[in-house]
Amino acid sequence: MSSDRKLLLTNDDGFDAPGIAALRQAIGDRVMAVRIAPVSHLSGCSHRVSGPEHVIEVVDRGGGEFAIDGTPADCVRLGLHHLTGPVDWVISGINEGGNLGTDVHYSGTVAAVREGVIHGVPGIAVSQYKGAGIPIDWSLAAEWAAEVIGMLTTQPIPPETFWNVNLPHTSARPGYPEVVYCQVDPSPLLLDYRIDGASAQYRGSYHARPRRPGWDVDVCFSGKISVSLVHLMSSVEQFD
Repeated sequence: MSSDRKLLLTNDDGFDAPGIAALRQAIGDRVMAVRIAPVSHLSGCSHRVSGPEHVIEVVDRGGGEFAIDGTPADCVRLGLHHLTGPVDWVISGINEGGNLGTDVHYSGTVAAVREGVIHGVPGIAVSQYKGAGIPIDWSLAAEWAAEVIGMLTTQPIPPETFWNVNLPHTSARPGYPEVVYCQVDPSPLLLDYRIDGASAQYRGSYHARPRRPGWDVDVCFSGKISVSLVHLMSSVEQFD
């Protein structure tokens, strides 16, 4: 990536998560990057933001790094308004676990990038699919992320869109995985709950989710890097 770029880095796994450290490694030291991430783990928080009733605490960690007592979308909002000034890209991740298919609606990682696009800043959400019982090799994830981020930031991106990237689990195969541009699979996760009286606990298997051949879930589960262009608004009705 060109050294004249300025990036806002964030995530939803927390400021000290290994994934955002891997993202910083992927970006490299030549590029100016400001890390603004939630203090705590907020996976699955979607596009929640803090309203006027919540005072957001900002902890300056030094060196252009800030821990925020807020959501991933808060991090981007506060970053663009106050902490970073203009940036060229918002990059979120590397999430510990996939953000595939309908996950884009639940994911705080994806929401952070979406918030940037709302304010006219292009973005890339990067997630690392975690196979059942398989630890993540974060150094390898950083290597893969560096390649795909470098590729995506040097090509034009349509307005009001962002990239959603999912890396296959890091034991999938040797060498750099194939990058596949594909659509986001709309298949829902299976609904499976353990019911005990008045309580319910979700027990569906992420790895057994439905997948359409050639769409992002199938691509990533097959050991390839899925890259999907996501539109800010999937459709807009026109009325006379």
